[in-house]
Amino acid sequence: MPVFRSGSELRELPLATIRRTPEDFVVEEIPAYAPSGKGEHLFVTLRKTGRNTMDVVRDLARALGADPRSVGYAGMKDRHAVTTQTISLPFPIARPAEEALSGVALPGVEILGVIRHDNKLKPGHLVGNRFRITLRDLSAEQAASVRARLEEVGRVGVPNSFGPQRFGRDGDNPERALAWLRGQTRGPRDRREQRLLFSSLQSLLFNRVLERRVADGTWAKVLPGDLAKKHDSGGMFLVPESGPELDDAQARAEQGAISATGPMFGAKMRWPEGAPAKLERDVLEGAGVQDLQLENFRSHGEGTRRPLRLMVGDLEVHGPDADGGLTVSFVLPKGGYATTVLAEACRLADASRDRRDESEGEDGPEQAEGPGD
Repeated sequence: MPVFRSGSELRELPLATIRRTPEDFVVEEIPAYAPSGKGEHLFVTLRKTGRNTMDVVRDLARALGADPRSVGYAGMKDRHAVTTQTISLPFPIARPAEEALSGVALPGVEILGVIRHDNKLKPGHLVGNRFRITLRDLSAEQAASVRARLEEVGRVGVPNSFGPQRFGRDGDNPERALAWLRGQTRGPRDRREQRLLFSSLQSLLFNRVLERRVADGTWAKVLPGDLAKKHDSGGMFLVPESGPELDDAQARAEQGAISATGPMFGAKMRWPEGAPAKLERDVLEGAGVQDLQLENFRSHGEGTRRPLRLMVGDLEVHGPDADGGLTVSFVLPKGGYATTVLAEACRLADASRDRRDESEGEDGPEQAEGPGD
C-alpha cells in the first residue's frame, strides 16, 4: 500500500498533480443532523475558496460580534480548495439573523444558508465528506491505469492511514509530543495546539500498527481478539476466538461490512484481546510510552478506536479530459483522508505544498474527529 510501499514500488505509480487551483479540490460536508430551526446558536453554511477554516471563523465572529472561542465547527477544511461547511455561533434570539448577515461580506466566502439550532456545533458532528478532485498531468495510458486502480479501491477500500499533513509542517510533531510526554520539554501553552500535538503522536502510533497489519496481510481482515467496527452503524464488537461467530465475522469483513480497528492510544481507549492486543502493546512500548503517561495526558486525548480500513462510497471516475485530467468523486466517512484514497492509484504532486499552512486540515475532519483524535 502506498504509504508503506518501498521506493521502487512507488516509482512505478503514475505521477498526478493535485490542487493546481482551488477548484481542483472540492469538499462538501455531510452533516450528521438537521438544525432544529430554533435556539440560541446560529448555523451558517458557507462555501469558501482560498481560505482556511480558522481564518473564516475569526472573520465571521468579528462580523457578528461573537467571541471566536465560542464558535463551533465539525471539522477543519483546507485553504487550497473549494469547501462547503457549517459554522455555528452563539446569537441572541432577539437579534434577527438574516438582517445581521445581510451586511456581512467576507473575502472568498459565499454564505449559502442560515438557520438556528439549540446547541453548538462540535468537532465530529458530521457523517463524512463528499469530494470531487481533479488529477492532472496524466497521459492517456496513465489515466487508464489510475482509473482501474481507483475502481478496485471502490470495491475493497484502502488502509486507513494518516497522511503526512497530520504530523506538522516539518513532520516532527510526534517527536515534540514524545518529549513533552516524558517531561523533557514544556508543552505549548495554547490548548488547541496541545491537542493537535498529542493527536499527532496518536496518529503516528496508529500508522505503525497499521503498517504491521499491512505487512502481514491482515489489514482488511479480522482476527480473533480484534475490536471490529460495523461500517453501517458504527457499532463495535469483540471478534470471538473461534466457532461460527468467528467465521461469520471473517465473512462480513470479506464483504466490506466490518473492519478491524486500531488504537488511538489514550487512558480510556478500549483494548482488543489476544494477538491484536499484543501487537498494539508492542507498538506502544516500542515508542517508550507508558500507561501512566497516557493517564496524565487524558485531557488532551482520552483514546478511541479507528478502523484499519477506509471504505470508499459512491466512487466515480470521469475523463480524461482534453488536458489529461481525471475527475474523481467519492464519499468518505469522517476521519478519512482523500489523499489516502488517491495515493492507492498514483503518486501525488501537491501544487499547493509551498503555500501550505500548518494549521490547516487536508480534508477537514481529521483535525477534530472526536475523543482522542
